Amino acid sequence: MLATTLSATSLLLPSPANAKGTQPGVDRVRSDQWHLQYLQIAKAHRLNLGDGVTVAVLDTGVDSHPDLVPNLLQGADAISGGTGNGQHDLIGHGTGMAGLIAARGRGGTRGALGIAPHARILPVIVTPTDGGGESDALADGIEYAISHGANIISISSVGGATQRLIKAVNAALSADVVIVASAGNRPQDAFVGYPASRDGVIAVSGVNKDGSHAAVSVTGPQVDVAAPAVDIYSTSINGTYRVGTGTSDATAIVAGAAALIRSKFPDLPAQEVAHRLTATAIDKGPPGRDDEYGYGVIDLVAALTADVPPLGFESTAATAPASTRAASAEASGDGATARGLATLGVLLAAGGGYLVWRRRRRADDPPPRISR
Repeated sequence: MLATTLSATSLLLPSPANAKGTQPGVDRVRSDQWHLQYLQIAKAHRLNLGDGVTVAVLDTGVDSHPDLVPNLLQGADAISGGTGNGQHDLIGHGTGMAGLIAARGRGGTRGALGIAPHARILPVIVTPTDGGGESDALADGIEYAISHGANIISISSVGGATQRLIKAVNAALSADVVIVASAGNRPQDAFVGYPASRDGVIAVSGVNKDGSHAAVSVTGPQVDVAAPAVDIYSTSINGTYRVGTGTSDATAIVAGAAALIRSKFPDLPAQEVAHRLTATAIDKGPPGRDDEYGYGVIDLVAALTADVPPLGFESTAATAPASTRAASAEASGDGATARGLATLGVLLAAGGGYLVWRRRRRADDPPPRISR
């Protein structure tokens, strides 16, 4: 069996409730979540909160953190040593990912807040406390998530593509489940790992507080989008909080973004959810898709409000230059997903205006906030 490894490093923080000045301490956790302001979460939450969506977190388990309890479902253990329901986490990684997706905080600006705070979390333990794991356990977790109604599967780990895991990933995609997976971290990972490398899976890289590529993040042609990945604060075990760095955190943030989209557009197929993320992303690096940012950094507000033509929409792509038509034709082959179509025929389908809109947004990137 080929092992899977977690895609983040983290530091456990004491619970603010146990520190001097409880209220200021708890508020500090929220203010330290710089990615929320960077992603304009207040505007996004006026549009949607993630109601009616279930996100399966396949990780080290999810502890019953006060900021998460309202959204935490009974899950499962794909490896031995847990409680049998996925609600057991010895190192805090899975609890952190769940918090980034759906933490509700403790009222007002207290505690940690997730991207989709009304989404439900389905915890499945697939990774032991040493951070390693087996691909078959991940396959078991994917199958459990499918059978228990997950709309989105968040995988903050990378590993090898065994036949059993490939079959499980294929089954999830066929079941119209959105899969979001981390690209991997340097130096332990040299290239985009599985399942992020699979067409149809949203592969996530990371950015710093200023929106530049995070050195920890793996690059590659499979990267679809980028999200904040450095000094990311979230929930942890025993009511505490953690700060993590890595594409694990970026992946959970993108899974939360996918939850907002699925909630606002409940009839949108999984590949259209992915397309909406890539088509509205804020372009970074060289114009168009690149190996560091994919199609760009996710834009929550645009993903929930933009008029995005559907995949396969035909218009000006037919009259585009020969080089563009050739690229579009290649992207529309068997197994093509948002990775292949989002920036070619679909974006050109808006007569060029939509592409201009995306490029103009490069000058409107949210500035970095809350430097530490």
